[in-house]
Amino acid sequence: MSKLLKILLSIFASVFLLFIIAAIALPFFIDPNDFKPEIEAAVKKSTGRDLKIDGALELSVFPWIGISTGKLVLSNAKGFSDKPFAEITESNLKVKLIPLLSKEIKVSQIVLKGLLLNLSKNKQGTNNWDDLSRSDNTSKKTKQQTSKNTTKDSESSAAIPLAALAIGGISIEQAKIVWDDQQQGKHTEINNFNFTTDKVVFDEPIGIDLSFTVVNKEPELTESINFSADLIVNKSLDVFNLNQINLKSVTTGKEIPGEELIANLLADVSVDLSQQTLAIPELTFNTGNLSLIANVSGKQIIDKPSFTGSINIAEFNLATFLQNMAITLPKMQDTSAMSKASMQLAFKSGEDAININELLLKLDDTSVNGSANIKNFAHPAYNFALKVDSINIDRYLPVEDAKSKKTIKAVSTSAQAAVAVTALFPVETLRNFNANGQITVDKLKVNRSSMSGVSFKIKAKNGSIKTEQQVKKFYQGSYSGKTSINVQGNTPRLAIDHKLVKVQVEPLIKDKFDMTNMTGLVNASIKLNGRGNTEKSLKSSLNGNIDFSFKDGVIRGFNLQKIIDQGKSLIGKAPLPTTKKTDQTVFSVIKGSAKITNGLVSNKDLYAEASKLRVNGKGTANLVSEKIDYTIHAKLLKKAATETQAEKIKGIPIVINIGGSLSKPSYTLDLVAMLTEKNKEKINKKKDELLKKLDEKLGPGVGDLIKGFF
Repeated sequence: MSKLLKILLSIFASVFLLFIIAAIALPFFIDPNDFKPEIEAAVKKSTGRDLKIDGALELSVFPWIGISTGKLVLSNAKGFSDKPFAEITESNLKVKLIPLLSKEIKVSQIVLKGLLLNLSKNKQGTNNWDDLSRSDNTSKKTKQQTSKNTTKDSESSAAIPLAALAIGGISIEQAKIVWDDQQQGKHTEINNFNFTTDKVVFDEPIGIDLSFTVVNKEPELTESINFSADLIVNKSLDVFNLNQINLKSVTTGKEIPGEELIANLLADVSVDLSQQTLAIPELTFNTGNLSLIANVSGKQIIDKPSFTGSINIAEFNLATFLQNMAITLPKMQDTSAMSKASMQLAFKSGEDAININELLLKLDDTSVNGSANIKNFAHPAYNFALKVDSINIDRYLPVEDAKSKKTIKAVSTSAQAAVAVTALFPVETLRNFNANGQITVDKLKVNRSSMSGVSFKIKAKNGSIKTEQQVKKFYQGSYSGKTSINVQGNTPRLAIDHKLVKVQVEPLIKDKFDMTNMTGLVNASIKLNGRGNTEKSLKSSLNGNIDFSFKDGVIRGFNLQKIIDQGKSLIGKAPLPTTKKTDQTVFSVIKGSAKITNGLVSNKDLYAEASKLRVNGKGTANLVSEKIDYTIHAKLLKKAATETQAEKIKGIPIVINIGGSLSKPSYTLDLVAMLTEKNKEKINKKKDELLKKLDEKLGPGVGDLIKGFF
């Protein structure tokens, strides 16, 4: 038995020795460079591209089975530039021979040097790798058909445990990737791409280092990325841990203030595919003066992903941050605006929705809290409820100097003509806009107008947008309004219903226009509806009603009494009254209504009372042509002999015609109408004198009898 064992061992040793001798001798008898034409032909057949092997191929068998290459060049796709699609300066891959006999795979360090990829998209949107993906799909179908007959062999091959896999490391050195998008006109280069790892083994930390530089031509920016982490992968390839992640980005460019922006991210990430969980316990991100901390956890990340977490941004200078991000801010009315900002929130997201809760946003002296959610990411529906304590919008508005006002005036003049034919409503956007929310503001100042108890509600769905606005305290009065926009049909429709109740005019115009030329209490309402998507078409279709009343009012700089006196002076050839700086007109009431029909505003019942005046007015204003055609009749009052007697109208009524346009009205005295009234007065006086004489001569009552015939 022992003799037989010795014979078997001798035979095995002899075979093994022969195998080693053959492995060592094989490279001397076989030159892999002799197979270059066959390799190039095989690539041409499978991809349709040319593979050029410039460098020498080196084959090793023992103790490592491997191959080393020199320069390899793969041609570009047809219709693209003559630059190669891919190029490799040097590569090296070896597998240890002896462990293979026991189904262990030990790979030496995988080395890839000087990789160059030229990726591009033409103006028609075709990529220069599309043909390779089609070739890959064809080969996949062939492999799938073959695999049906070799299932058992595949299962046997897959039975080799991955725990037996060991790689000495991966090294990619000095790679370059060029992306040329002719369709979008963008050109980006990734230079100095370097990727190295420690020895790749399971259940042990694998050090990873990655670095590259991204160069953008427009805008001219260069971004350097450095990434390092320790990767731990289990033998089943279903648990991954990235520990001590350190990602640093340095962006440089002339458009960046200081020509440099640094960002840094630190985190630990854990993924368990078997349990379908994700955990990022404390991610920190810093850039400029902004510091963010986030916590994220996920469940059912494969079948039905859901994530919960929180985000906290510590107080920082928002204006400085935006400037560092190359975002130019206009000079604001408050130089300290946007100097303080912070945010914190909790979130929960599902497969097709995200909920934001415990939202607290602070900007300078303003605090915003509330909640929001988005459903159906393909066609988003927004829901929100936000509460603002106090905000002054004016402090964030641009400063208006004399130069900017001239520019704005010139731009607005030319813009008015453009708006007349430009779409007012983005129809397609509004049709797809779905929202249901409310914003309340305790105190608000905007365009110099102050208000409190402000609320805004919106409901938008399937092209119907409805809003409700309310201001509980608006200059000692209140405001409420409703607006409806319907874009379901071909032509947008607009409807508004607004009301002002007991609003004090003087503080309102003082805050808004810095003027004190009017006082009084205003009640007003306006209801309008129209259709169209240009300013002209909308104005020409407007229909509705306006009602207003103005009590205990004073109009400064407008002296109706003086205008009447001027009219009398012109008629009676008396000297004109002198002008006084304190000109004003005091009214106890001004009221009226207007009807709007297809853009034409018609008023027939303007009425105003002053201590010695009665004013009536009527006329029209065309919103499309902006032409005004309006007439005011004013008369003085005279006191009766006793206070118990009614007031009587005296004198000649003064007729004022208002013409011109809404933006530039003109005022003229209607002397013809005034003279006609004067002649009527003279005729009536002569008639009264004649009837009185008839009574004296013919007896009492005759004059009245004759008067009845007139």
